[in-house]
Amino acid sequence: MKVFSSDCEFDYSWDEVSTANWRKYCPWNSKSTHVIGVDTISRSVDPSTGILRTERLITCNQSVPQWVLSLFGGNNTSHVYEVSYVSPATKTVTMVSTNLTWSNVLSVLETVVYSPSKTNPRNKTEFKQHAEITALCGGWRKIKDKVEEASVVRFGENAKKGREGFEAVLEMSRRVFGEEREREKMEIPQRMV
Repeated sequence: MKVFSSDCEFDYSWDEVSTANWRKYCPWNSKSTHVIGVDTISRSVDPSTGILRTERLITCNQSVPQWVLSLFGGNNTSHVYEVSYVSPATKTVTMVSTNLTWSNVLSVLETVVYSPSKTNPRNKTEFKQHAEITALCGGWRKIKDKVEEASVVRFGENAKKGREGFEAVLEMSRRVFGEEREREKMEIPQRMV
């Protein structure tokens, strides 16, 4: 098993980040064009904790090396199962995802947590990402190591693009919601007349 870890801070409040998270794979994100579908399987709120639990199926078009397709079959379409937990009380968003496609060959278990920054909790949000990548190629240690190493490198490249794309979504969300608030302010005096 190989591990990928990353963390950073977004210059946006937790409220902004937790709201924009649902738009992560929208047209505003030019870095996520490989995501071709996001289907919500279930969504519920725990009445005792207020935690929103959501299950989603994310469908992607990935560029898979031809030798991998030849060896294992399949195509460029892959599926990821994601479960997220949004806790308004603790101000955390936790997302756990795993690959469904080729899970008999490679297991990827990713956890992402968004929480208010410890240094500037009103205006910044911490992002922590952790992925465990395990090749399941039987007893061939050298092959397993190579597959895991290559997968970690690719995961890191995709994680960088993901952060850049989410940054664009955050920027656009702030602008659009700001414009909407201004529009609403302008309408209020007109309604009073």
